[in-house]
Amino acid sequence: MSKAILTAPYFRDEAAAFAMLESIVWPNGPVCPKCGAVDRIGSLEGVTDKKGRVRLGLKKCYHCRSQFTVRVGTVFESSHVPLHLWFQAVYLMCSSKKGVSSNQLHRTLGVTLKTAWFMSHRIREAMVDGTLPKLGGEGKAIEADETYIGTRKGIKKSRGGAHKNKVVTLVERGGKARSFHVDMVSRKDIKALLLKNADTASFLNTDEAGWYVLAGKEFAKHEAVNHSKEEYVRGDAHTNTVEGFYSVFKRGMKGIYQHCSEKHLHRYLAEFDFRYNQRIALGVDDKERTVKALYGIVGKRLTYRDSR
Repeated sequence: MSKAILTAPYFRDEAAAFAMLESIVWPNGPVCPKCGAVDRIGSLEGVTDKKGRVRLGLKKCYHCRSQFTVRVGTVFESSHVPLHLWFQAVYLMCSSKKGVSSNQLHRTLGVTLKTAWFMSHRIREAMVDGTLPKLGGEGKAIEADETYIGTRKGIKKSRGGAHKNKVVTLVERGGKARSFHVDMVSRKDIKALLLKNADTASFLNTDEAGWYVLAGKEFAKHEAVNHSKEEYVRGDAHTNTVEGFYSVFKRGMKGIYQHCSEKHLHRYLAEFDFRYNQRIALGVDDKERTVKALYGIVGKRLTYRDSR
């Protein structure tokens, strides 16, 4: 691990981890997750459970009489893993460009493989950002491309790639990326996806694939490079940015994760999008990226049954 893991108190001390999480989730003080009260909330710090273990961060709401900690209502809820280990896991996934396997988390954190696998999926859930505005805008360039990965359940292998999972990614040059696991790659579907997620005042850049033609007419300008004729750059027209994104994504999926079921592909896409959107080039370092991921834990819950 890096020096940040060794020196930051919330990565190694449970009380400091609770204090850090409370500052993120409750910036203005504790909020009861049951009734929403912000006053008459007392601390039960030091109370022990039936096994004699100290309950760190325990609060009590004197409106509804419920007891809770800052974990409630986050992806950490109902987890028996110490909070400082959760922080380490988030840091590792945020600071590793191509991701961290469950086996690596299992060995590094000293938790079971099953626990490490579940932790990684919860963290990916925290990385999902559904609040991003449309990409691009006037004078800005957007690149769109598709790739195929893994095998669809119940679909026989074919030359046309119908058995593969289809991914479409939009990247704003110098900005952020957004990836989608789609059922079909067609003119109608691609148009709907682009119009929903990209500003039509942008310049659209794609390869020669026919399914971009219809959507391209809606944008300020559409340039397509012909890869089949070994044309990769023509002036400002190219898809090098989105292909660079895919190169990292594919190295991570094949070299680190090795296997991904169709059910979970959207979470892996969210992970790679998150790291790309919070990258060094945009002024976000590993520590800040970790904190940004922690801000995403609120209001999300993933049970083991849902993650299987």
